Amino acid sequence: MNYFCTLFDSNYLSRGLAMYESLSENCDSFHLYVFAFDDLCFDVLKNEKLKNVTIISLSDFEDPELLEIKPTRSAGEYCWTCTPSVIKYAIDKFNLPLCTYLDADLYFFNDPAVLIEEMGDKSILITEHRYTPRYDQSATSGIYCVQFMTFKNDKYGMDSLIWWRDACLEWCYARFENGKFGDQKYLDDWPTRFENVHVLQHLGGGIAPWNIQQYDLVTSDFKLIFYHFHGLKFLNNNHVELGNYRLKEIDIKILYSPYIKKLELIRKKIENNDKKNDFHGTQSFEYHWKVPIRNVRRKMLGEYNIIKLSEFL
Repeated sequence: MNYFCTLFDSNYLSRGLAMYESLSENCDSFHLYVFAFDDLCFDVLKNEKLKNVTIISLSDFEDPELLEIKPTRSAGEYCWTCTPSVIKYAIDKFNLPLCTYLDADLYFFNDPAVLIEEMGDKSILITEHRYTPRYDQSATSGIYCVQFMTFKNDKYGMDSLIWWRDACLEWCYARFENGKFGDQKYLDDWPTRFENVHVLQHLGGGIAPWNIQQYDLVTSDFKLIFYHFHGLKFLNNNHVELGNYRLKEIDIKILYSPYIKKLELIRKKIENNDKKNDFHGTQSFEYHWKVPIRNVRRKMLGEYNIIKLSEFL
């Protein structure tokens, strides 16, 4: 049995449900602990009656230390702050032998059990960004990505988790400052700071917009385990923004097109019961005089990824 946890609010609900469905389709034996970060998210998830899922509300999860610093963080920063806390809560509350944290915008194409098995007798599993050189942000965003991380319920796993939680409570903001950035830069020295750390080697885990330029998904001999749909935004002018990275047409066809269709199907299903709320976190398209100039530059670099939603449906 593999145990996973994730967190998201109603603005990420379609992504979270898509991640869950992909996990259900590819993982033989699992349980997912979902931390619902607003009441609407909690209510919708409860109504869905999801198999192999435990839904945890903020009122059950938040402790005095989190509540004390909550007013000092933005909504996004608070989610980052809570990442180590949700993993620790799941392990402690449900007495799990180990737990793997998943970002809500991951989508699985094969069973992630192979990634967890790779860590063997190690206690902590972390994944590198594996940046394409032109997009290397290691210095400011970190060497490792908080997207897929496993902690065992042993001394090494729990010591690192407690250290990370304390660090995030002290400082976790969406800016680079004094060698820190969010919850992520803290991981940079983990292979030497902590014992029993394994850095994922499987190339099929951790494919993302910032490194997909290195891979050929059609002819590669490795299995794609998950893709991280970082930066994908629905815009209120019926367009979708796929991010600011260079994407090949075949990657958009193989990855983004079916994913966006899935998100739309999920949204429409939820909206049968709730037509007042948006579950994509749709963002306003804001025009500025610099936008055309910026878009010309992006097109020249092959990084213009704003596409009509209708082209995916």
